Amino acid sequence: MKFIKLSAISAAILASTAALAAEPVIVVDEADAVVYEAEPVAVAYEAEPANAGMMGKTAGAVRNTTGAVVGGTKTLFNTAVNPAAVSAEIGTLGYGANVAWALNDKVELQAGWAGGDVSDFSSSVTVKDVKYKIDDADFSNPYLGVQLRPAGNWFTVGAGIIVPDNDIDVSAEGRNDIFKIGNVSYNATDTGKLSGTVEHRNKLAPYGTIGFRPNIGNNWGVFGEIGAAYMGKTDATVRAIGDADESVGYISGSETVKKADSDITRGDVAAAAQKELESKDWLEWFPIVKLGATYRF
Repeated sequence: MKFIKLSAISAAILASTAALAAEPVIVVDEADAVVYEAEPVAVAYEAEPANAGMMGKTAGAVRNTTGAVVGGTKTLFNTAVNPAAVSAEIGTLGYGANVAWALNDKVELQAGWAGGDVSDFSSSVTVKDVKYKIDDADFSNPYLGVQLRPAGNWFTVGAGIIVPDNDIDVSAEGRNDIFKIGNVSYNATDTGKLSGTVEHRNKLAPYGTIGFRPNIGNNWGVFGEIGAAYMGKTDATVRAIGDADESVGYISGSETVKKADSDITRGDVAAAAQKELESKDWLEWFPIVKLGATYRF
């Protein structure tokens, strides 16, 4: 009878599996009745180990894990390809845009870029007694950061990393017929015009900001931020326009400059100006001021 019972059970299970959703199969052996219900075929199963003390209840039990794995992957994929917001901005780092992904109601990840010609934002800078006019400023500032709403309202705090690649072209001319570099006043008609470039040394620049991001509709909002980025020291190059070996006269100056030193050249003046320009910390902490608009999905 046991052989017949097992055969019947096997046949019932095979029939149920082939039908995927068959009706319960009842196998009767004398006074005992056993009910078997076929379950739909799952894509993937994970077998649970049999427990010696629970052999009659859990031995050979299986469960479907495909849904959980696929569901988690789908969530990550949807988050990556469906950002929370996109923004356009203008400020001291240039013109740009960023994309934000919301981790929760108070935290967003941001990836963006700001750059272009920003010479209009700053027309000149004075280094000791020399005024340098900013002729051109070619900026490129990709950045990655986190935007926080600590109080859950419009107030924001931001932090992140900028990868700066900024070139600034400057030029300087004497004022009132005097070109003063260090403690020496030179004849401006002799020194002529000096031109140069300034670059940031830091390849990675940490930044921090505070700001506001109020909504003005269901999807639209505006924002403003102020802060600073640590760009580090600068590398400068200054050259004299014209013949660098041409002698330059001086009016007054340091005790180290003697009247007999008539062989001071335009190149010497340019080298002294370069040293001063590099020592200036006006770009070490670069100010961040930006305004923009945001569209939220």
